[in-house]
Amino acid sequence: MSQLVTGEAVVLQVRIARMPTRALACAIDLTIQGIVIVVLLTSLFGFLIGGASEALGVALVFIVLLLVLIGYRVLMETLTRGRTLGKMMLGLKVVRDDGSSIRFRQALVRNLLWLFVDFAPWFAACPGIVASLMNKQGKRIGDMVSGTVVIRERHQPMASPPLFVPGHLVQWAQSLELSRLSDELANTSRDYLARYTELEPAAQVALGDALAFRVGGVTAPSPPVAISSPAFLSAVLAERRRRELARLATQRPTYGTNTGPFGPASPYAPPSPYGAPQPYPTPQQRPYSPPPPVAPRPQDTVVNPGGWHAPGSNQPGQSY
Repeated sequence: MSQLVTGEAVVLQVRIARMPTRALACAIDLTIQGIVIVVLLTSLFGFLIGGASEALGVALVFIVLLLVLIGYRVLMETLTRGRTLGKMMLGLKVVRDDGSSIRFRQALVRNLLWLFVDFAPWFAACPGIVASLMNKQGKRIGDMVSGTVVIRERHQPMASPPLFVPGHLVQWAQSLELSRLSDELANTSRDYLARYTELEPAAQVALGDALAFRVGGVTAPSPPVAISSPAFLSAVLAERRRRELARLATQRPTYGTNTGPFGPASPYAPPSPYGAPQPYPTPQQRPYSPPPPVAPRPQDTVVNPGGWHAPGSNQPGQSY
């Protein structure tokens, strides 16, 4: 185990990759590069034999070798943040001295020195081996110049930290304003809680207080009682996850096996406070037309002792 100090003065415990493992990863990469070189030179063989000048042939061979030997490593380590195919197979990764991912500049410098200094044939491929054996972090000259180190990654995925809200803070958590809490800050806090037991005691306090200060600056209100920084971060993240799950449950597409007058019902949708919706009446097959008027007949007029008279009568009263 070795220690890396981050830009926030946090000490990380990492496993440094040693020479035998790095040599095996390099052998895997060289095998892949050798196959690519053979394929490319074979495809250029017909052009080289077909009357091309000797200088052009030498230039093409040199360009192919340079692109494969250097371009492959630089491209892979830049795109994958410090890994080649050989390193991926053995669980290795190149990182900067502060534990952050390398960039194009670091990948280019360390691989140029790998080819022309550390393992150059005119140096009998000795400088890199000697430097790696003498350095306590296993660095070769290219790593020393570029400020990088090769570490062993853990293969098991990072477990999600258990997030909870203390019982006496549930009401406070439900009143939190979390709209200003960014995904990046939330993920950083979650990673801190997941790696809490791997950090040094001083780093646990320093990094926890720094993250709690940042999270407290974008959330409100403050806790009603004093709690530790990890407990505060856990409560905020737990409430944020609860609200996200509730939002996803209400927005879940209504696909299911239950059917109704308006399509399949969603098992996640909250019950309607107004009961089940009623189907609309089906439209009439023919347009509606009022019935023809009927002429009143004498026998339809009946005298009502209460003052009401049938329609069509000449007596005063209310008609319907």
